[in-house]
Amino acid sequence: MPSVVPTAPSPVPEVTIARKRRKAAPPVVLAHKGEQGPEVGTGADSLDLPAGWSEALALTGSAGETRVVPQSGSGLAWVLGLGAGTVKDWRSAGAALVRAADARAAADEENGRTPAKQLQVLLPSDADAERVAAFTTGLALGGYKFKVTGGKQAPVTKAVELVLPEGVAAPELSAAVAGAAQRARVTSIARDLANTPSDVKDPAWLASTAARLGKGVDGLTVTVRDEKWLAKQGFGGVLAVGGGSSRPPRFVELTWRPEQVTESGSPLSKQGSGDSPHLVLVGKGITFDTGGISIKPAAGMHLMRTDMSGGAAVIAALLGIAALKLPVKVTGLVPCAENHVSGTAYRPGDVVRHYGGTTTEVTNTDAEGRMVLADALAYGVSTHQPDLLVDVATLTGAMKVSLGTRTGGLFATDEDLAERITGAGARVGEAWWRMPLLAAHEDDVRSELADLRQCPPGPGGVTAALFLREFTAGLPWAHLDIAGPARAEKAYDEVTGGATGFAARTLVELVAGYA
Repeated sequence: MPSVVPTAPSPVPEVTIARKRRKAAPPVVLAHKGEQGPEVGTGADSLDLPAGWSEALALTGSAGETRVVPQSGSGLAWVLGLGAGTVKDWRSAGAALVRAADARAAADEENGRTPAKQLQVLLPSDADAERVAAFTTGLALGGYKFKVTGGKQAPVTKAVELVLPEGVAAPELSAAVAGAAQRARVTSIARDLANTPSDVKDPAWLASTAARLGKGVDGLTVTVRDEKWLAKQGFGGVLAVGGGSSRPPRFVELTWRPEQVTESGSPLSKQGSGDSPHLVLVGKGITFDTGGISIKPAAGMHLMRTDMSGGAAVIAALLGIAALKLPVKVTGLVPCAENHVSGTAYRPGDVVRHYGGTTTEVTNTDAEGRMVLADALAYGVSTHQPDLLVDVATLTGAMKVSLGTRTGGLFATDEDLAERITGAGARVGEAWWRMPLLAAHEDDVRSELADLRQCPPGPGGVTAALFLREFTAGLPWAHLDIAGPARAEKAYDEVTGGATGFAARTLVELVAGYA
C-alpha cells in the first residue's frame, strides 16, 4: 500500500467539556445576531476586550462569522457568530471556527510564529445538549482534509475545550459531546475510504482495509470473500460487474454481535430492550465506475472514485456501532467490484443470474450498482433472516436531478422505518426526502427475456428502487440513494469538498434508536 495514502482515519480535533478556562488556549466567545448588532454570550466580560471592538470589526453575529480580537491585556480572543442560534447555526459555526483557526495556524507557521493548536469556547448558560452536539459535529468535521502530497501537511487544530459557565451541570452535555464526536469519527472514516484514489483502492484494498479497521474490535467480525467464493455461491451480479477488470471483486461481511461483548460482567444484549430487531445494512462498493461497455463521458469520470460511498458508509457505521457498543444486532454487507471496459466485460443484452436464482436482463452496464446490491440483498435475506433491511448507494443521476446535492433520497416499504431514518438524519444533520414507490411502474421492471429488466423506462430513481425491492422478500426495507450528497464541490456547514461521508451518521443514529 503506497505510503501517501492514509492507513488510519484522518485525525479530527478532540472536543471535550471543561469547567474552567485555562490561559494557555485562545478563548472563543459566542455572539448571536441581534437587531442592534452581535449579542455576546456569557463570559465575554472576563476577557477584558477593548471598548468599541464590535463596531470596529463591523460584526453582525451571523452564523459562522469569525474574527480575532486583541484583549486589552495581552493575547487574542476569537468571536464566533451563532446567527439565530438554531441547531444548524451551531453546527455551521463550529465548522467555520475550526476552518478559520486552521487557516490562522497555517499563516502563523508560515510567518515563523508558533501556531495555536487548541481553542477554548466559552459556552453560554442556555447551551443545550442538542446544540452542543451539533457544534461538536461542526468542530470535528469542518477542518477535514484529504490530500495526497509529498509536501508538508498544514497544521490543524488538535483540541477544543467547551468551557461550562458556572452552575451548569456537565453530565448531559458531556454525553452529547462524546456521542457527536464518535459519529464525526464515523463520517471521517467514510470520507477517507471514498476519497482514496482508485489506483490504490481496488476491491481487494477496500475489503482488506475494512478488515484492518475492524481487527481487534470486541464483538465485531469482518469476513472477506474472494471471487472464487462468489462464483461458488452464485453472486452473478457482482461477478458480471467485476468481470471487465483485472482486479477481481470481493464481498465484505461485517457482523456486530453485542451478546459477544461483556461489560461489567453482563452481555450488552441484556442491557437493551430485549426485543431489538436484527438490521442488515447493505452498501454499494464500486471502487471505480467507467460505465463499462455503456461507457460514461470523460468529463466527471474522475469522481467515480467515490462510487463506493454507500459501502464506505456501511463500513464506517459498523465501526461506530461497535465503538458505541450499541445493544442491537447488526450485519453490514458490502459487494466490492470495479466496473471496467475490456473483452471480458459484461454486455447490454446479457442475462445475469443473481444469488438465489433470479435472472436480470442487462440493458445498460452503467447501472451496475443495482446489479451488485441485488446479490447482497438476496444473500442478506437468505443467510441472516433479518427483521429490517437498509441499502445505501450512489445509485442514480435521476436522484441528483430530483433532490440536488444536499439531500438524500429515501424509498421505504415500512412507515416506521422511514420515519426513523428521517428522524435519525435530522438529529445528526443529514437531510432525507421520502420518494414514492410508484405502483404504476411496478410492471416495468419485468422482462420478456429474463425475470427482471435492469433499466426500464420511466423515472430512473423510482424504477431502480422498484428493481431492488424484488430482492427483499417482502421484509421491511429502505433504499437510500445518495448520488447527490455523497460528493461536494465546495465546503458548506460541516461538509468539505470531495467525499462527504453522507449517510454514515444516519445509519449509526438509526441503530441507536433501536437500543
